[in-house]
Amino acid sequence: MKAIIYERYGSADVLRLGEADKPVPGDDEVLVRVRAASVTHGDLVTMTGLPYLGRLVFGLRVPRQKVLGRDIAGEVEAVGKNVTRLRPGDEVYAEVAAGGFAEYARVPEDLLCPKPVNLTFEQAAAVPWAANTALQGLRDRGGMARGQKVLINGASGGVGTFAVQIARAFGAEVTGVCSARNAELVRSIGADHVVDYTREDFTRGDRRYDLVFDLAGSHSLSDCRRVLNPGGTLVLSSSKGDRWFGPVGRLVGALALSPFVRQNLRPYTAKRSRKNLADLKEMIEAGRITPAIDRTYPLSEVPEAIRYFGEEHARAKIVITVP
Repeated sequence: MKAIIYERYGSADVLRLGEADKPVPGDDEVLVRVRAASVTHGDLVTMTGLPYLGRLVFGLRVPRQKVLGRDIAGEVEAVGKNVTRLRPGDEVYAEVAAGGFAEYARVPEDLLCPKPVNLTFEQAAAVPWAANTALQGLRDRGGMARGQKVLINGASGGVGTFAVQIARAFGAEVTGVCSARNAELVRSIGADHVVDYTREDFTRGDRRYDLVFDLAGSHSLSDCRRVLNPGGTLVLSSSKGDRWFGPVGRLVGALALSPFVRQNLRPYTAKRSRKNLADLKEMIEAGRITPAIDRTYPLSEVPEAIRYFGEEHARAKIVITVP
């Protein structure tokens, strides 16, 4: 099968389109014919091997997995003998550990969810990692409730565009922080207010919020706390940090400070969840969430897609089509 292969850490130059063995599903696994995938921050981390701390999982000197790609949408090709929920021909979507930038991917049954019926494969592939991260951050970690004032720092990115829509769907008053270039996009998906960070520092304004969802990591903990109401919640899910430990220092700092302040400081790393994908499927089919896609690339152009993503010019999601 055709796949995007890499055998050493580095820039997008280490990626190549090549031939790989077609996966064989285990007893509890499903073979998916991938129709579309999307680029996530996890792909950038596993490609570069940065932060170095991540190599304890991905491989110390060379990557253990040779095919990138975490978000997929496609059709069930074959199932293992213990699989009961799915059968060949079913349309599914999922966040997987690796292997999505290929014609076929082997996926545990408990990670797969039926694809939203009103989405194309390309749209569905944009959902799993980003929307799940947004849902876990706002609902599960942030305890978001109707009527709250919610600020999303990094509102025009892949996670941010879903976070704005999810917050609105839950009845929150939403403020999105982004650049002027992306302000109209953020308004169009439901933000009540937009802050252009190139002109205004939201941490120096007069507005106060019940929940701040920080995806950008562009301000200190004390600055973010300044705009929280007493008893408000700061959820941290930034991917920025140094080459060795990434955002770990910031997240540990929040955990250490949390017992000594009235506000709730809640760093987290999103976990894959079929239940959350099912919840998102319901919201999408009800018209409450729609994936926002910046660009679409064919499988052969994954290196260019990841270059574009890594330059941080992308807004919303970047999708890969698999012929």
